[in-house]
Amino acid sequence: MGNLGLVAQRNSNQHIRVYVGLRTDRDWHERSRVALDDTDAVRAYLLSRFTGWSPDLLGLITDTDSGYVNRPLYALPVPHIWPHTPGVTLLGDAAHLMSPFSGMGANLAMLDGADLAHAVAKQPTLDEAVAAYEDVMLPRSAEAAGGAAEGLDGAFAPDSAQQVIAHMAGHH
Repeated sequence: MGNLGLVAQRNSNQHIRVYVGLRTDRDWHERSRVALDDTDAVRAYLLSRFTGWSPDLLGLITDTDSGYVNRPLYALPVPHIWPHTPGVTLLGDAAHLMSPFSGMGANLAMLDGADLAHAVAKQPTLDEAVAAYEDVMLPRSAEAAGGAAEGLDGAFAPDSAQQVIAHMAGHH
């Protein structure tokens, strides 16, 4: 069903972390009068949103001893670019904040740091280093952020299973 999704992640010690995804307003809990620290109220709200889903999948919402953590996803527009400012630049999430739906954020942040350090060591001036770094980083981050946006949209589409498979097959 569109705008809803369940993501299960296998973790260490035989634990599974489940993310319950809703495409909704940031203040959904206030509008719905749901206290985020009231596990039963959050669970009831989530079950009301996932009406019609398989009971097997609903177990990912109900079969938990822990509470729920509200974690909105944020992303910068794609592409996120800026005019060159001598001696100043951005890297990591500051330069290309994106959803985790392509798994590239941390990798790009580390690559940004390495590329900026390389440019500073190689270029004769700091301004030339920043410009050289941005020439590499901006197109790369725009491509990754586009993929993350595509992955996020596909994960919460009515045909999400097919879209996620196509996204993963096309990018990995």
